[in-house]
Amino acid sequence: MAKMTPMMEQYIKIKADYKDAFLFYRLGDFYEMFYDDAIKAARELEITLTKRSNGKSEPIPMCGVPYHSAEGYIKTLIDKGYKVAICEQVEDPKTAKGVVKREVVQLITPGTVMESNMLNEGENNYIASLSHFQDGSYVIVYNDLSTGENRLAKISHGWDAVIHELYNQPIKEIVISSNLPENLQNQLKDRLNVTLSYQNEITFNAEYRDLSENLNDEHLMKAFSRLLNYIQNTQKRSLDHLKKAEVIELKNYLSLDMYSKRNLELTETIIKKGKQGSLLWVLDHTVTAMGSRTLKKWLERPLLDKKRIEDRLDAVEGLYQGFLERDEIREILKSIYDLERLSGRVAFGNVNARDLIQLKQSLEKIPELKAILNQFDQKQIKKLADGLIYPEYIVELLHSGIVDDPPVTIKEGSIIKDGYNETLDAYRDASRNGKKWIAELEKKEKQETNIKSLKIGFNKVFGYYIEVTKANLHLLPEGKYQRKQTLTNAERFITPELKEKEELILEAEEKSIDLEYQLFIEIRDRIKEYIPELQHLADVVSQIDVLQAFATVSEKNNYKRPSFGEKRLSIKNGRHPVVEQVMKDGSYVPNDITLDEDHHMLLITGPNMSGKSTYMRQLALTVIMAQIGCFIPSDEAELIIFDQIFTRIGAADDLVSGQSTFMVEMLEANHAISNATDKSLILLDEIGRGTSTYDGMALAQAIVEYIHHNIHAKTLFSTHYHELTALEKTLPRLKNIHVRAEEYEGNVVFLHQINEGAADKSYGIHVAKLANLPDSLIERASTILQELEDGDKAQPKTENLDSEQISFFVEEVEEKERNPEKIELSDSEKTVIQSLKDINLFDMTPMEAMNELYRLQKEAKNS
Repeated sequence: MAKMTPMMEQYIKIKADYKDAFLFYRLGDFYEMFYDDAIKAARELEITLTKRSNGKSEPIPMCGVPYHSAEGYIKTLIDKGYKVAICEQVEDPKTAKGVVKREVVQLITPGTVMESNMLNEGENNYIASLSHFQDGSYVIVYNDLSTGENRLAKISHGWDAVIHELYNQPIKEIVISSNLPENLQNQLKDRLNVTLSYQNEITFNAEYRDLSENLNDEHLMKAFSRLLNYIQNTQKRSLDHLKKAEVIELKNYLSLDMYSKRNLELTETIIKKGKQGSLLWVLDHTVTAMGSRTLKKWLERPLLDKKRIEDRLDAVEGLYQGFLERDEIREILKSIYDLERLSGRVAFGNVNARDLIQLKQSLEKIPELKAILNQFDQKQIKKLADGLIYPEYIVELLHSGIVDDPPVTIKEGSIIKDGYNETLDAYRDASRNGKKWIAELEKKEKQETNIKSLKIGFNKVFGYYIEVTKANLHLLPEGKYQRKQTLTNAERFITPELKEKEELILEAEEKSIDLEYQLFIEIRDRIKEYIPELQHLADVVSQIDVLQAFATVSEKNNYKRPSFGEKRLSIKNGRHPVVEQVMKDGSYVPNDITLDEDHHMLLITGPNMSGKSTYMRQLALTVIMAQIGCFIPSDEAELIIFDQIFTRIGAADDLVSGQSTFMVEMLEANHAISNATDKSLILLDEIGRGTSTYDGMALAQAIVEYIHHNIHAKTLFSTHYHELTALEKTLPRLKNIHVRAEEYEGNVVFLHQINEGAADKSYGIHVAKLANLPDSLIERASTILQELEDGDKAQPKTENLDSEQISFFVEEVEEKERNPEKIELSDSEKTVIQSLKDINLFDMTPMEAMNELYRLQKEAKNS
């Protein structure tokens, strides 16, 4: 086998430590990739794949991207879930002996992105870690490296609760132990679509002791250490901007499982997976990026504490009434950049001079914002104003140190203001005077030689030179000029006097640029000391932004402040916040809703497309809006503070998990029944439609009865089984309501009005007619319906059907006719049947049910 070159040996050695990442290996002005990395990168980045050969070995696959534009290529790979290891030269090539030493200086992963163009400004970029402990508990740690946020949640309710919690956050990467069972790892990848990374070492790093002072639990400390160690190992730098760990007390927030978040389309729509059409889309009238992120966090964790909710509502009411001041606040906020992420980049070391000017301009707006907030009487608004502490020192430092319009790069000068540093001023003076001398020399040489086209120029290769066209060479005096370079139409010369001045100018410029870089780093490091203050300021500004957004959307859409009681929910002329905005023509029909101790269940009947699902979603979204502190779409409302919302609305196969529509329906229903309390809200839509009529009806009735008798949760249950309306006579706390529809000249008219009592018809054929099914089909369906309603259900008509196709089970029937005797079962078969009868599915998790079914099937096969 041919021997590798020293450079390739170095590459192979470094790559061995980063097998799951693309190694961007710095060679001059390019990042190069080799072997499998090159083949895969060429495909993913759509760049040219070449080969490298020294003539002694097989050609090596190779591709590369320019160093100056690598960020865009890295973003593409990160967006696809890959990791990128940045390998740089770590010694001066001029002094290196042999191959220049290189090391990986940063591992960029989907959860550790810091560059602004790789981040969604309105959304957190979380990396999470998941740790499992012997007592059965799990701890999830969230970190947003771009903002420094650290939050932990402890879960003691099993694996399903872990999945629900993780699903509800914008996570790009999860760090786990390699010992986590493979089936659980697969669930994380398949159900959450995240990148998995591994970190087994959980020894606590004393360097981060201050970050963990809120953690008084050994499990929390170990889980936090897992993530911190991973971030430290991948980023390889100080993480001064990380905030103190905050424990999320899940019991303090309204619980929304993954089904409910998806079904209610809180932050994205089910089909398009986009923000437009979601509740977030309606509410997001924030002005700043950090405000938008805070709104999303509030929406994902509505409050349970009445006082905290009322405090937010008080602030919204003040901002709602002070609309002139609110407009001023919005204008000021438009001038405030993303303080949270700017602070993070200062600490991380990837901030540039333009970022610091944005920081200065943002901070200069704080006194003005504070003055406007102090004009309000509301206690909560004044409290926010008190939190706006103006960091005057930082503003003065940046004002005196950084020019107002600096370049993007920080290593080519023109960043630091004149007068900031005496030494830098001296270098600049030497450089400027030298250039003035050059200009005077050019004028003098033109006069002495009488060559009008003579000029003095400069380039990085040859330095300063005197250029004379060939037509004028005869005018030059002999002996004074030394030839330096010959061009097609001109000659370039140098003189001892010009050479001496060149050395002075270039030395001054080089020292000036080096000193400017050092001064910039010093300014950055001095700002670094104030990062906690900047982060606090960012938090207060983001809260102000969200509250003014609530006031703005409430005024725009005519939302009203809700009140809260203990046992009665009453909404007058409630509206669906999203549907109302999509319709835009004012045709949305509002409806009332009442749930109290006498009637905590509403059974909703009515035709398809009449608005049953909209009515149910409308209630859930109204509750969520109220519990995040926003006004709601109604004329007036008294609400209950709910601890959980469970929804089974809409039907969809879960193909990834191999589950049919009906299985998804049953899993979601079971999740609600197993976890709801009497303080929960349950919304169940058309339960039982995924199976046969009698099966579905039986299940639907059993679920209604179970909730009514055992859970006592406030419940909306819509159904197309009209037979269930009879339950009103036997279930005292259940009440029938229906969506009104009218027939006119053979067509159905949906009025979208909720009335008391049961619907008298389903109007399914009318809906099919609206869908433009063939007329002959509609007529045939109407005939069959009439026959069924007349009681001819025993033998449906089968005209135009081949008699041989009437039964799919002819062979089974014939077998029973030949052997009418009762089949005798073995003891083991009887045991399996009895075990099936004894199973209580509603007390089991989906995984437990599947395991039990597998065990019984195995027994049956062996019996």
